[in-house]
Amino acid sequence: MADRKMSLNDLADKVGITNVNMSRIKTGKIKAIRFSTLNAICKVLECEPGDILKYLDDDDDPDPSEEDEGI
Repeated sequence: MADRKMSLNDLADKVGITNVNMSRIKTGKIKAIRFSTLNAICKVLECEPGDILKYLDDDDDPDPSEEDEGI
């Protein structure tokens, strides 16, 4: 986004989703994304999915509910 001088709000508007949802996508606080949303983001940013996605092993990202239980 910075390379394209586009704010998070601008991207959310162009993709057609809320700023809150775009922020969750950006920070990785989602478990799934619709292909149509991913397609729209890539279209707006003129990129490929691999340019904006990163694989994280489930062991690297603990479930927040487990932290409360002390697991």
